[in-house]
Amino acid sequence: MEGVGSDAAAAAAPIDQWRHDVWRLYQHYLDKSTPHSTYRWIGTLVLLIVYVMRVVYVQGFYIVSYGLGIYILNLMIGFLSPLVDPELDPSEGPMLPTKGSDEFKPFIRRLPEFKFWHSITTAFLIAFLMTFFSMFDVPVFWPILLFYWLVLFIMTMRRQIAHMIKYKYIPFSIGKQKYGGKKFSASSSGSRGD
Repeated sequence: MEGVGSDAAAAAAPIDQWRHDVWRLYQHYLDKSTPHSTYRWIGTLVLLIVYVMRVVYVQGFYIVSYGLGIYILNLMIGFLSPLVDPELDPSEGPMLPTKGSDEFKPFIRRLPEFKFWHSITTAFLIAFLMTFFSMFDVPVFWPILLFYWLVLFIMTMRRQIAHMIKYKYIPFSIGKQKYGGKKFSASSSGSRGD
């Protein structure tokens, strides 16, 4: 009987090694894509377009789309929220400045941009794959789902924007901040007569 268990372990070892190699290759390409945020988001936009075209073509899978929309709304809240919420625990961790005289502390998201992108892209891929299985195509009246999602979106974003205004933070930074340093004039950059 001992030979049966060792044979099963020996047969599972190549599968585990293959799974590990596939995971390492996936992680390698994921790490290489990290600095290329524009191209990553363009790829996700293409995936979104393909998903929408699939749902429109099939004219179904509205429950899958609704679930995808709720999941993306949840991710957006994490992306727009600070890591330490001053409303929940004002005494611990870095505080967001509320006055001009306060020390500047950078905005740190609860959900970083890369994880936000990765989660959305994974969700679109899973939802796209679900459109190929008819058991996920539950017949519903889609305008009600769309209306309910829009109400949730508006209420959630209104609350999030009110929180951003109350604690005076902006979760987006467009490019690096530029400082007006010394400008070199032609006379100061001229050659010396050594």
